[in-house]
Amino acid sequence: MTKGRETVPKNARPAQGSPDGARRPRLRFAPSPNGPLHAGHALSALVTWTFADRLGGEVLLRIEDIDTVRTREAYVRGIMDDLTWLGLAWSGEVVRQSERFALYGEAAGRLEGAGLLYASFQSRGEVRSAVDEATAQASLRAESWPVDPDGQPHYPGGDRQLTPGEIEERLARGDRPAWRIDMGKAIAAARQRGSWPLMIESFDAEGKSWQRPADPAIWGDAIIVRRDTPTSYHLAVVVDDAAQGITHVTRGADLERATDLHRLLQALLGITPPIYHHHGLLRDDSGRKLSKSAGDRSLASLRRAGVTVEEIRALCEAAIGMHLAAGAGDGAVGWPTPESYHEKH
Repeated sequence: MTKGRETVPKNARPAQGSPDGARRPRLRFAPSPNGPLHAGHALSALVTWTFADRLGGEVLLRIEDIDTVRTREAYVRGIMDDLTWLGLAWSGEVVRQSERFALYGEAAGRLEGAGLLYASFQSRGEVRSAVDEATAQASLRAESWPVDPDGQPHYPGGDRQLTPGEIEERLARGDRPAWRIDMGKAIAAARQRGSWPLMIESFDAEGKSWQRPADPAIWGDAIIVRRDTPTSYHLAVVVDDAAQGITHVTRGADLERATDLHRLLQALLGITPPIYHHHGLLRDDSGRKLSKSAGDRSLASLRRAGVTVEEIRALCEAAIGMHLAAGAGDGAVGWPTPESYHEKH
């Protein structure tokens, strides 16, 4: 694992109540350019800028393009065009994660050096087979095996005991590993550092905040460095939020449980965490959340079809209003299908 020349800043965000603690709040909007933005992204962006306005803060734009295979420059340009069309202006230069792999490598190297990461060569199919074998040997039903919040089975640990010599042999053969966190060791390290229990601080539109305990163990031995790219979403977002001095994170409710793992990584890397707000998701008439993979119509295609920015903003702002009135959670107004939308206009 190659270490970069940059370093991950420790305590990047001033602690509450410190002399610098009253500095201007900083938020970020961080889309992935593996498809065009849709109305769900418009909602997320408007939530972020709405909170920035209420807090008297600023918003940075970060392009989360660690998936270099699916990234398209046309999508990067489209993100900026869509935000401009929505009337949303960001501060400073745009940061691209694909240009920061050395920084993530340095953070991963610190975790590996502390004995908290291990090489894992098994594919997803091999992991599933290992789970089936383990449950059969223990006379357990397959569904009793723990799964992470993304629905993936916890890693059974087959590669956790590989010796350095065995790892070197596999690497010499050209095998490419992912690097997993040893969750048991990581939690023990956080306890030893006095960082336990880990707490997640959340905030609402009225400026109120509250805390809940993090439970990173729900992720099992999660992949921290993927085999196909020198980082993961979890590691990159933790490192970048610290490096950019992000004080408040707003993102969809589907990422709320990722925060449990992020808090552990922050503790292990000596990073003061931001505070979080997880907003509800836009859903179609059937209750399904909007997504790129499902082919939901992009903002650009709606724009070409004659939908105005005022109409998009009005529907998103209605969703924001209902969400803020109800408090944090997954409730939001439904997003009509294009056919039903145009029948009303």
